[in-house]
Amino acid sequence: MPDDAVAAHERGIANALSAGYALLEKGASSLDSVEAAVAVMEDDETFDAGRGSFLTRDGRVQLDALLMNGENLRAGGVACVERLRNPIRAARLVLDHSPHIYFVGAGAERFARQHGMDLIDNTELVIPRERERLFKAQQAEIAGEADTTFSGDLAAATALDSHDTVGAVALDIHGNLAAATSTGGTLNKAPGRVGDSSLIGCGCYADNHSAAVSLTGWGEPIMKLVLGKWAVDRVASGSEPQQAAAAAIDYLYQRLGGHGGIILLGPDGRIGIAHNTPRMAWGVQTPAGAQLGITRND
Repeated sequence: MPDDAVAAHERGIANALSAGYALLEKGASSLDSVEAAVAVMEDDETFDAGRGSFLTRDGRVQLDALLMNGENLRAGGVACVERLRNPIRAARLVLDHSPHIYFVGAGAERFARQHGMDLIDNTELVIPRERERLFKAQQAEIAGEADTTFSGDLAAATALDSHDTVGAVALDIHGNLAAATSTGGTLNKAPGRVGDSSLIGCGCYADNHSAAVSLTGWGEPIMKLVLGKWAVDRVASGSEPQQAAAAAIDYLYQRLGGHGGIILLGPDGRIGIAHNTPRMAWGVQTPAGAQLGITRND
């Protein structure tokens, strides 16, 4: 996140926070809240979700999303969708209307259309900034330069003009937790690649008996460690959410050299936020008010 993108990230987080919390104030479910918050960020070109996402190697947007209800462990996910403006809405349809949990590609798009979602042309999700970013990445690849994505050297990534996965966690007045995560994946990824974001227990998880979590960062190490479930299990075992969040990011790096960030919410409302990336934008809102932050690792 370069300096000139900080304000846009703060605005995007504030808008998402407002949308999600407004529903909670009206007595809506935590599931409704996280869906609304993530949909706002999917519509915001600032983030790597929905319109404005990173492009695949062949110049298209492919999107993944998941949401999970901590009350009953119901979940819905979609991956590799190219014609849905808000994949988190499609994931909600899967959760609500299917005996299955996960749909991919054309099957996911067909399911979403059958349940009332409009299909769009993929070009509506592509913006000029991302075409330029892809061109630069591919030119650097041809030149044999170091990879400066999350799968490369973090020191080289500190100056990268980048953005990443979005997520939300919430606790409602009924005491139910929910989590949602949405992403466009990594820059210059191979078509068909699925990362951690839409996989249960990896980039997203929610259980009233433990915690709700959403992760961002380099997906492959997160998947190998099933890091979302790893973190919520620490809360279930008695760790405070902040302690569990910090431990998860330490584990990610120490075990596999991975980089990322985590937001974690316990059933008692305590939170945990940690990352080992250069920056991460986040926001928290409770009855006491809202707090926005972009923390740094200098």
